[in-house]
Amino acid sequence: MREEKPKFPSQKNKSQKKNRWFWPAIYAGIAIVFVGMIWGYNAFIQNDTETADVANDPNEPIVETNAANEVLKYPFNEDHLDNVAIIQEYYDAEADEETRENALLVFNQTYLTNKGVSISMEGQPFEVVAALSGTVKEVVIDQFQGSEVTIEHANGLTTKYSSLTGILVKEGDEVIQGQSLGTATSNEWNAKAGTHLHFEVHKDGVPVNPRTFLGF
Repeated sequence: MREEKPKFPSQKNKSQKKNRWFWPAIYAGIAIVFVGMIWGYNAFIQNDTETADVANDPNEPIVETNAANEVLKYPFNEDHLDNVAIIQEYYDAEADEETRENALLVFNQTYLTNKGVSISMEGQPFEVVAALSGTVKEVVIDQFQGSEVTIEHANGLTTKYSSLTGILVKEGDEVIQGQSLGTATSNEWNAKAGTHLHFEVHKDGVPVNPRTFLGF
């Protein structure tokens, strides 16, 4: 009898089996890459949206950001600049004698040096506005000396507005440049000045001449 040789799969069959798994594996790899790209794109969009939402969050304070780019403006409507007069100057020890005398505030025969300027608008009440954006640090209601608003700013400046009535802000408020604070009025402590705004500018806690910043 002739011995039968065992039958082995031909090379053709082996090749067919290999080809059967080759393309599905390729398709699966492409699908995985495609899904990964979609997931990454969605994650990027979501992160970008969240960043934009934070940037546009109405609850986020923007005053400090604005104030850093601002310059000091007049504490009144600039349209009325021609009607404004400085009736009491900032006390400068190096100024001439007449200017120094004008910068002395007198009450009950007591002399005080003026730490700001006293602004009058033809002796009439006028709207007082924030010279810079910032945070209201203090509001003092005082009928005798005239009420006062103090505002802190992002650039190390502090502004004070005294001899006010009808104050429209409170401590802790964020105010923007040009926002109304109240109305200039007269007071008993400095009756000589009549209806006026007493305006001070402090740099790092030290009073400075407002004329340094403003062209009165």
